Amino acid sequence: MNTYEPVVDWPIQQIAALAGTTSRTLRHYGAIGLLPPSRIANNGYRHYDQSALIRLQRILLLRELGLGLPEIASVLDREKSPAAALQTHVMWLRREQDRIARLIASGEKTIEAEMEGEKIMAKDMLDGFDHTQYKDEVEQRWGKNAYARSDAWWRAMDTSEQADWKGRVASLGRGWIAAFTSGVSPDSTAAQDLARRHVEWLGSIPGTPASTPEGDTRGYVLGLAEMYVADPRFGANYGGTEGASFVRDALGVYAEREL
Repeated sequence: MNTYEPVVDWPIQQIAALAGTTSRTLRHYGAIGLLPPSRIANNGYRHYDQSALIRLQRILLLRELGLGLPEIASVLDREKSPAAALQTHVMWLRREQDRIARLIASGEKTIEAEMEGEKIMAKDMLDGFDHTQYKDEVEQRWGKNAYARSDAWWRAMDTSEQADWKGRVASLGRGWIAAFTSGVSPDSTAAQDLARRHVEWLGSIPGTPASTPEGDTRGYVLGLAEMYVADPRFGANYGGTEGASFVRDALGVYAEREL
């Protein structure tokens, strides 16, 4: 007779090791009600089953997006389908995976060319750093001078500075996705803080209407907000059309209140 039974839960030490965290952290998550153990064994060890692991995965992903524990608790409380919420994060992670793969390949090509004393095409060196994909939209809406100034500013950066800038932009995008998936309203404190950061970011780019006191910052922000929804290339940065619509609405509220 086969008495083997598959493992239905795992002890805290094993889960902590697999998740790259500590038992103390998991106990803290349990103490604040964020991740209760599935059961506590006779020896006092906490155990976690599959549903608890799915919840832990969501917690870790939301931490990656920069949310604090209270915000994560709010997100999880509002979720009706963990699988649907994970789909949004997987989509974002796949985009980041593709971008990073291109950057790695670009760096490897440059290293190989340097070691072999060969020339390399500029397009290969800068793959993954493309900042010209919205050139036509910028020139059409705000003039060639606006694009030329921002383009010159971008090209004056070295590769490290460009990568740092893209990282900051990605962080802002993650914040928007996290706010949208948490279920907060566009006029909430969290969404309006993101809107403020977003407008400050736009104002830090030379050549944009938001970068000068005399510029039409309000019109610029509202116009971009509509583009985020209308153009899938923009919307992809915010989790798709629904996420972009959330960003648009939040920026609209901010513009009405502050600009």
